[in-house]
Amino acid sequence: MTFESLGLSPEILRAITDEGYTTPTPVQVQAIPLVLAGQDVQAAAQTGTGKTAGFTLPILHRLQPMASSSPSPARHPIRCLVLTPTRELAAQVQESVKTYGRYLALRSTVIYGGVAMPPQVKALQAGVEIVVATPGRLLDHVQQKTINLSQVEILVLDEADRMLDMGFIPDIRKIIALLPTRRQNLLFSATFSEDIGKLSKGILNDPATVEVARANATAMSITQLIYPVEAERKRALLTHLIRTLPIPQAIVFTRTKHGANRLCAQLEKEQIPAAAIHSDKTQSHRTRTLEQFKAGEVSILVATDIAARGLDIDQLPFVVNFELPHVPEDYVHRIGRTGRAGSQGCAISLVSPEESRERQAIESLIKQTIREEIPVNFEVIEPARRPAERRPLREADGRSRTDRRHVTRPPEGEAVAEQVVREPKVPRPVQEAPRSVYSHHHFSRPPLGLSGIKKHREIPALLGGLLKKAP
Repeated sequence: MTFESLGLSPEILRAITDEGYTTPTPVQVQAIPLVLAGQDVQAAAQTGTGKTAGFTLPILHRLQPMASSSPSPARHPIRCLVLTPTRELAAQVQESVKTYGRYLALRSTVIYGGVAMPPQVKALQAGVEIVVATPGRLLDHVQQKTINLSQVEILVLDEADRMLDMGFIPDIRKIIALLPTRRQNLLFSATFSEDIGKLSKGILNDPATVEVARANATAMSITQLIYPVEAERKRALLTHLIRTLPIPQAIVFTRTKHGANRLCAQLEKEQIPAAAIHSDKTQSHRTRTLEQFKAGEVSILVATDIAARGLDIDQLPFVVNFELPHVPEDYVHRIGRTGRAGSQGCAISLVSPEESRERQAIESLIKQTIREEIPVNFEVIEPARRPAERRPLREADGRSRTDRRHVTRPPEGEAVAEQVVREPKVPRPVQEAPRSVYSHHHFSRPPLGLSGIKKHREIPALLGGLLKKAP
């Protein structure tokens, strides 16, 4: 099947051809006709199978008749709202909208936190048909009355399971209450769960279900490996693998922000170009780091699960789990950064004995036993031993030298008489008590109370005499 057979407009087909795509993916084949028909859709597919294009292409086609080249903001009301859990995913969706809609007179913008609001307000005031947003910043605009959602015709929840995990559902319900009742609803995700099913029942209206692969399955194009290693040896093994496999470019996932910073510093110390990305970094830093990574200026991107979704990097060869995630579904999203769009990828996990429970949960989720590998030419170094306590030196006969024992040997045939002569103890010198800071060395005269000076009890009498002499 081709994109032409899906019924997309010539302008959209031209943009698809510019990107070098000729054949739609399975999720696109099933989802695009349903969205074009105006039906509510809930779709689940493996990460990296083209879900974003699965809803952006038909949405652009549906909005094309309403496109206008007029500069008037009134001719460009918001007709489509796409909600995403993270800033990176919002930026990725916005990039897809711009790419596939480059030949259409449709405007779009992205709004998320971590950056100044005035540029976003200016873009909204100019008029846009498509808004890609994170829930928190969108509600900020609603509160400040800088956005109007009264004409939204299409609502998209992208990575809905992640938004559920991050606690965005109350915000989403507030946003839905501001939208028109009659609208098309689309829910796209890499995984489905019971909670997602409950959420879809409250938002979608008689939806069509698209599930092109078993839920929580990993792509066949990804080779998954486990390297057993002690926790304290993970850094050394990672450096060894980067240099020996070799690993030219990879995203390395850690559990915590502090762990990402520490690992990044260690790699840079080993002369490996690395950069860290997590929620404590400013949005400008995160954007700049991703651009450097995509351009090949940085070979290793150390990240928390904030980068597990929404990053679409062409031909990324490796993903490394420096630490296994606590939530097994996050493993599916992490390794989904490689092996995208049919390319081959490799997912390596460094697993310590303490992570056996997380490993079992992941293998149970994906219904697959991950193959173990032994690193080549990587020696296991025993932990350094504590220095032994110094013991007194002994003579050949076993006697301590500290005792200074002397043995008097009589002529042959007589008994040996042993006499222990200890060196006399030398008394330690008695240190002189420190002089008081108020001694006579510091003043022109001795302090009060010493010999030859009137005592303290006589001071009031002296003062009384002085007072009497005053005129």
